[in-house]
Amino acid sequence: MFAEERKINIAEYIKQQKKATVNDLCDLFQVSSATIRNDLRDLEYSGVIIRTHGGAILKTKTGFELTANQKMVHPSEEKRIIGKLAVELVEDGDTIVLDTGTTTAELAKHLFQKQHITVVTNDFIIANILEESDSVNTIFMGGQLRKGFNCTIGLSGQQFLSELAVDKAFMGANSFSFQYGATTPDIHQAATKKAMIRIASEVLLLCEHAKFGRNSFALFARPEQIDICVTDRVDEEELLQFKEWGITVITPELRDLKESL
Repeated sequence: MFAEERKINIAEYIKQQKKATVNDLCDLFQVSSATIRNDLRDLEYSGVIIRTHGGAILKTKTGFELTANQKMVHPSEEKRIIGKLAVELVEDGDTIVLDTGTTTAELAKHLFQKQHITVVTNDFIIANILEESDSVNTIFMGGQLRKGFNCTIGLSGQQFLSELAVDKAFMGANSFSFQYGATTPDIHQAATKKAMIRIASEVLLLCEHAKFGRNSFALFARPEQIDICVTDRVDEEELLQFKEWGITVITPELRDLKESL
């Protein structure tokens, strides 16, 4: 593994776990403690993490966001799980919006099994994935390129969306809390996400459990606007809160339980 790739994976690990020790990272990446300390020093200088005695913690700045290329180096198992679950909610003949992001891209990879699907997206990677499918009609939104994130934003894309209506909007998020809702660090990205939600009959949030209980800078969906949350896991207290907000939760365990009844 190259040094830059390792540092990206370290950043993603700390983002998910919220903290890590040097020993943990040495075991995970099979390198020396000196190498890990150098990596952590570089990541702290870049503003990604905060070094502590014997390790590092997540820098919880609401405006921080890994670029799309950084997140695509090694999509997490959680993202892959969510993508596989989410595709089960797409029906043949659906018209859907796919928000930009690595988790929604995992969903896009499984859309080949569906028939007569129309997808509206602002994500270059998703559009490229779907280009190979004969059963998916892909509509790409125009607008201003958000450099480093493989997507478009801006008023022209929002205006384009305002003249459409779709069955479902599959939305990614950087953070989710019951206090605020689904959030993202960039206000322009949030505006495009809001436009996607406005045209959808059903809003589905694709969000790893590690992002729960956190807030980013810009709100794009309050809890009451979300119909379904697809995630890798959920604890009992969170499940009760989802139910109070009227949000259906889908995890591998809950799906298996439902199928066994």
